[in-house]
Amino acid sequence: MKVALIGASGFVGAQVLKEALQRGHEVTAIVRDAAKITTQDARLTVKAVDVHNTEELAEIVAGHDAVVSAYNPGWQDPQLYDSYIVGSEAVQLAVKESGVKRFIVVGGAGSLEVAPGVQLVDTPEFPAEWKQGALAARDYLNTIRKEDKLDWTFVSPAIMLQPGQRTGKYRTATNNPIFNAENKSEISVEDLAVALIDELEQNNFIRQRFTAGY
Repeated sequence: MKVALIGASGFVGAQVLKEALQRGHEVTAIVRDAAKITTQDARLTVKAVDVHNTEELAEIVAGHDAVVSAYNPGWQDPQLYDSYIVGSEAVQLAVKESGVKRFIVVGGAGSLEVAPGVQLVDTPEFPAEWKQGALAARDYLNTIRKEDKLDWTFVSPAIMLQPGQRTGKYRTATNNPIFNAENKSEISVEDLAVALIDELEQNNFIRQRFTAGY
């Protein structure tokens, strides 16, 4: 497939890029700083674009089979909540204007329900340093759920997302975190990328959110 990947140099995006190329997909990596992409591959094209420039972004992603957005303004952004919402909505608009229908978004775990009607981000123990980003991802999920022109999928990782090993094994759910035998909700970023590219290829969660964990 021909895939446009927004945020290809980030924590999740870099692994999605690696996984997509390993599977033979042709990738256009869209980043703020092209110098951050050092991968050499004949199937890789790198474009430096400001996602807020929806006209330019739409032109670049047009003609692709799918757009994957791992957009994140950066955890150090003092206006993280607003920046995340504005940037995510700009990406969504650009994809719609491009004519591409398939759109996969990397979101957060904060919107997963840990008890009936209770989302992780609203629990007292949720870390304060992650809260604004988690709230933004939760609110953007509510926005994209109203989207009826795109074949979108919103991907939430397990509660603990860390660098690790690519096992190629994981389980999926829709709105509740997946816990293992030790009552931990976790996945490596490498296996989250596997789950995302599997969804790209299999289309199991069209116009749904799903989560992946061990």
